[in-house]
Amino acid sequence: MSHSTYNKLWADAQVELNSLLTQEFPAQPPRPEKDRVVFFQRLATLYVRYVQIFRQLEEAYDQVVHPQKRKVIREVLDGVMGRVLELKNEMVEKEFSEYHYMDDVIQDLKLTPEDIEIPIPRYFLSERSKVLQERRNMLSNILNLIEVVERPKPVGVRALNLEEAIKIIQVSERARQGRLRAKFMREIQRDEERQRRAKDRDLGAAAIDTAVVRIQKVWKGYVQRKRTKREREEEMIFLGMAMEPRHTQPCPAITAALANEARRRGKQEEHEEDYQESIVAITDKLREVEGPDMRETMKDQIRQWFIECHDATGTFPDYPEEEDGGSTLIFAEKTPQQLMEELAAKEEEDANKSTKGKEEKKDKGKKDKGKGGDEVRKRLWNR
Repeated sequence: MSHSTYNKLWADAQVELNSLLTQEFPAQPPRPEKDRVVFFQRLATLYVRYVQIFRQLEEAYDQVVHPQKRKVIREVLDGVMGRVLELKNEMVEKEFSEYHYMDDVIQDLKLTPEDIEIPIPRYFLSERSKVLQERRNMLSNILNLIEVVERPKPVGVRALNLEEAIKIIQVSERARQGRLRAKFMREIQRDEERQRRAKDRDLGAAAIDTAVVRIQKVWKGYVQRKRTKREREEEMIFLGMAMEPRHTQPCPAITAALANEARRRGKQEEHEEDYQESIVAITDKLREVEGPDMRETMKDQIRQWFIECHDATGTFPDYPEEEDGGSTLIFAEKTPQQLMEELAAKEEEDANKSTKGKEEKKDKGKKDKGKGGDEVRKRLWNR
């Protein structure tokens, strides 16, 4: 789709959002709704409409290539997502359930259940792909560093005495005899199996008929299962619950649309890089070309401010401290008299605070002194 398509999608979402905001915050506050069903219907309608706006903004943000437009859409999209969460939380609190039946709302708005599904925003992965890849690389490096190859422990050689050597020889001999006995039993079993097969061959026509019936049973079961599966698929297609096989193949139009979306995402990255480089270049150019003129203009304004303050009060004022705002106060839209009054009020407030703190310390010292005198009197009285 073209740029105008996504611009129109964004504009439609913005119009719908403005309509919702006007409905939620009317000029005269509405009366509180006492009917629980009506209140839930209102919440459900707002929820469905906000979900529609969210889907439109998410699609526009995913395909619009203009960097400044994407920044604006992102801010609106984050706000709409927050509002959807608020409405969902409110619905859960009113219904005491996380699952809601909104069939009537969907029917009134002429939507389908798929239209109110909340997709995962595609920028969740696309904008964090570099971070995720760096995390995977870091994890693989850590695993490579901590990989330890266990070395086999050396086996110590110990001399055997006569009794241990006899036991080992006996065990080996018994194992050899057991292997020979097992080999002899296997040969006997093979002979018995050979004789049984020869006897089965002598059964003749009866055995052949049994085999034919068994093969027919397996084949007929396979054919019937295949026929039943085909009939079920035809019934699902007839009812509209499944697609025809020719429609399941990748459509050339859909393939071209997906390729176009991927191409637009690539353009987004290119335009974003150009945008960031342009910001740096324009900032540097402004500093080089207009920076000196702006600096001289600001100096002239500061000098003019000092002169006006001197003409109004008769004395040169103190330069505002950095904590008070510094030169920002000078460039504010205020007269010198107003600025002097604000600074004087702030100094008076600081002086009052310091005086109050000294008085509190003095009162505390008197109390401590009084307590000490009382203790001395008690000791003298006890004597």
